[in-house]
Amino acid sequence: MPSPSTGSGPARPADVTEPGAHLGRRLGALVIDWVIASLISAGFFQYHPMATLAVFGAMTFLLLATLGATIGHRLFGLRVYRMATGTAPIGPVQSLIRTACLLLLIPVAVAGADGRGLHDTWAGTFIDRFAARATPPSAPSGPRPGPSASSRG
Repeated sequence: MPSPSTGSGPARPADVTEPGAHLGRRLGALVIDWVIASLISAGFFQYHPMATLAVFGAMTFLLLATLGATIGHRLFGLRVYRMATGTAPIGPVQSLIRTACLLLLIPVAVAGADGRGLHDTWAGTFIDRFAARATPPSAPSGPRPGPSASSRG
């Protein structure tokens, strides 16, 4: 299975020695997601601070569990992967843990030796650049079967 950042193999805990997604990209994605949550809160909940936090949390949980990335992540070319397998989306349990820790803010600000925030460490996830793939990882690479140029007549 291709690695999210290099396409060469699955990312494993030993492979993650520095964050693949630089802090600037992660902060930019966070700002985009917060602005979207704020706009929704302003439009439907009179911009109440707890409503903004709830919208941000719900949006983050749902998008990470189903797609592996929030809107901000996608705009900055990021995706959240399972640490054990290097796959995305991460699923509802890991998304819930990661989102709950993200809302606490302290685990996000504290990074481990591998560069991941505590919210990623506790959820068993990591964030990295999104590698767009032309074919799924299980599909064979090489020329696709089909009519050759000489058989088209």
